[in-house]
Amino acid sequence: MRCWMIGTMAVVLLTAACGRQDAGPTPETTDVAPTTTTPSAVPESPTLAAIKRRGRLNCGVHQGLVGFAYTDNRGQWRGFDVDFCRATAAAVLGDANAVRFVPLSASDRFAALNDGRIDVLWRNSSWTMSRDAGEGFVFAGINYYDGQGFLVRRSLNLNSATELNGARVCVQSGSTSQVNAADYFRSRGIEYRPVVFETEEAARDAYGREDCDAFSADISALAAARTVLTSPNEHVILSDVASKEPLGPVVKAGDERWASTVRWTLNALMLAEELGVTKASVEEQSKAATDPRVRRLLGAEGEFGPMLGLSNAWAKDAVGAVGNYGEIFERNLGSQSALDLARGLNAQWNARPAGLIYGLPIR
Repeated sequence: MRCWMIGTMAVVLLTAACGRQDAGPTPETTDVAPTTTTPSAVPESPTLAAIKRRGRLNCGVHQGLVGFAYTDNRGQWRGFDVDFCRATAAAVLGDANAVRFVPLSASDRFAALNDGRIDVLWRNSSWTMSRDAGEGFVFAGINYYDGQGFLVRRSLNLNSATELNGARVCVQSGSTSQVNAADYFRSRGIEYRPVVFETEEAARDAYGREDCDAFSADISALAAARTVLTSPNEHVILSDVASKEPLGPVVKAGDERWASTVRWTLNALMLAEELGVTKASVEEQSKAATDPRVRRLLGAEGEFGPMLGLSNAWAKDAVGAVGNYGEIFERNLGSQSALDLARGLNAQWNARPAGLIYGLPIR
């Protein structure tokens, strides 16, 4: 009996083994069906839909900062950030003039995003962790690498901000400038007296009246402030850089596709400079270019515009409206402007000397 049972078990085991061999390995299964991403599968941006319905982009800008956002003697908006507003309108609506500029103070700029008064904030705003992670805004990129500095009178014969021991320093309240100045002096054990004002303009005017010994703000803002002071040559920006200030466009959280639209408009302008596409040449290059990178940028190849809910001419329209990144910089901040700022960190990544401007690839 025992021998019969052993024999029977052997037959069963052998049969099971043969069955497994014939069936092969059992394939792994997943509960998630494979999907493919296509432009039509991406949810439509409610912000973009609203812009198209009203036929206008609502763009938040500085109330008045030479070089960045200001009105000329004819009441027309001009400046670095203003040109990015126009480029965004051209990309989205095909019309660079379809923009309503909304001047905003530092204290109400983010509230304007939250309550829907503006679609995008193109105003010198620093990308910080508290604004990004804490307050939940989405920075779509960096269009200007800045840092905080100190403006003083030449007559003081100062070589460094470390010589401002006991000095009165004008700063704007509730801004990164106020915090950065405190950090700078505290970390060096230097006593100073902050003179705080609600707006940057008020701080600048107080400095002009000699109510303080130094004015601290972003270096680009100091350069702009100096141009409107009496006898600009009597003032100097010290070489000290007290902080990193990555400035860029901001949108409200919850509409990632709209954030992508703003992000890729900025990158298209950066790529245009890198690839040699200018305002004057964009039309011809869109027809005659053989470089696949240029062809993709200008919509002659591929279907990249529809990924954003835009036409294939979105980037071509943006560059055709305001020029590439380098043209925008030179016209408003560089050698063609009153500020005459060097490119510095805002040079292209492959320039000599190299900067930090690096357009993401369109492919």
